[in-house]
Formats: sequence, C-alpha cells, structure tokens
Amino acid sequence: MSPTSSKELGSQLKELLGLRWPPIAVKLVTKDEDLTTLPKEADRRLRYCQLLMEAKKGKSLLLTAETISCPAAGSALGLLPLPEKISKGEMLKTLGLFASNEAAAKTMSEMPRLGLGRFRAVAAAPLEKASFEPDVIVIEDKPERIMWINLASLYKTGGRLDFSSAVFQACCIDVTAIPYQLKKVNISLGCYGCRDSTDINDDECLIGIPIHLLPEIVESVRELSKKAVPTARRKSVYTSLIDAQRPVTDQ
Repeated sequence: MSPTSSKELGSQLKELLGLRWPPIAVKLVTKDEDLTTLPKEADRRLRYCQLLMEAKKGKSLLLTAETISCPAAGSALGLLPLPEKISKGEMLKTLGLFASNEAAAKTMSEMPRLGLGRFRAVAAAPLEKASFEPDVIVIEDKPERIMWINLASLYKTGGRLDFSSAVFQACCIDVTAIPYQLKKVNISLGCYGCRDSTDINDDECLIGIPIHLLPEIVESVRELSKKAVPTARRKSVYTSLIDAQRPVTDQ
C-alpha cells in the first residue's frame, strides 16, 4: 500500500465515524533502514505513549534507544533490554499496580515483546500527513467509535474477537506490538502509564490495526455507515422506550 492510499483511507475512516483524533501511523524501523528518509528524531526524551500523543496533535517524530524515556516501552519495541527491577516486579509493586512482586513479575514475563535488537527506532505521525508507509495504525477515541472499527474487522468473515491486555503497557504492547506480531486488531482500555503521562481522556480507549487490514476495515465501516451506524446513533428504540414510560396527561 502506498503512503498516498493509506492517507486517503485514514481520512475516510475519520470522516465516516467522526473520529475525535486522526489515525496515527506507526513505523517500526529496522536496522538497515535509512533514518534520513523518516521524521526527525525527537529533540527531547519521550515515552512512547507521548510520541503517539504528539502524533495525534499533528507532529511527525521518531524515537531511538537514546530518546525513548520509558524502559518498559523500549523493551516492548525491541529497542532496549528490560531492566531487572521491572522484570522482577519490584517497580510495578512499588507503583501499587500489583499485590506482590511475584504477580507483577508474572505479568511482565507474559508480555509479547518484539525481539531485542530487531528495530533501531520507532516513528509516528498523523496518518494523513505520514511520509512513510506504516506498520500499524493506532486510534484513540471513544469506545463507541472503536466498537465500529472492531465490528468492521468481522463484517465480511464473521466470528468473534479475542483481545489481549495486562492493563499495563497499553500503547506499546496492546496496540502496537500485538497488532504487529499477530496481524490482527487489538484494543486497550489504556493503562497507568499512558493515563498518567498523556492527555488521553477518561472516556477514551485505543485500538491498533495492522496496516494490511486497513483497506478492508475502511470498506466495511463504509458499509456499516449506510445503515447500522446511523440507526444505532439515533437511539430510536431507547427513545421509544422512554416515550412509552412517560405518564399520559389529560388533554
């Protein structure tokens, strides 16, 4: 898929669903790729979730092992080794996220990280402005809008969706590493890190879409928008229920 066509699809998806934020293009940069063809490296250290925040607001930036400030995200994306105090659960227990070091360590041991050393950087940009072909599309929005994207992924095939999350490392693992590795959509409710470190709203969640699924998802959202989306948003059945419960007054 060319950058032009993916940009167009992102714009269509935003318009069809009335997305609050533009879809974000994410590229995992391999060792042999030339960084000069990609967005400039951030001029300060950022967490990966903050990189996505900057991208949804219009910036195109790149993080390397030197400029990614969250070691857990650096490990998730294959840029850094996981520090022992995180892998053994000490830090997560200290943060109050788990009842014991053992529970935290078990969680970290089951995180589906990308291979260490496989990538040299990660780039993010608004999809509509991206100068590169992304690997994953990340969308942050209200659950109702994320719901339609999930249904769109089943529109032609049917079936059920299985989501994976530890409610920790939402941006780097749930909606980036998992869609990249498993080639399927995955949603996240967010996590301690992104809710503490970014401006994500309380009424927003996230979804990651592998780029090869974007054309089919946009096509299916377009079909859903002909009937299902506007019908559900009108809430006509709920309105009828409320109308039926109103007391009848004498004329």
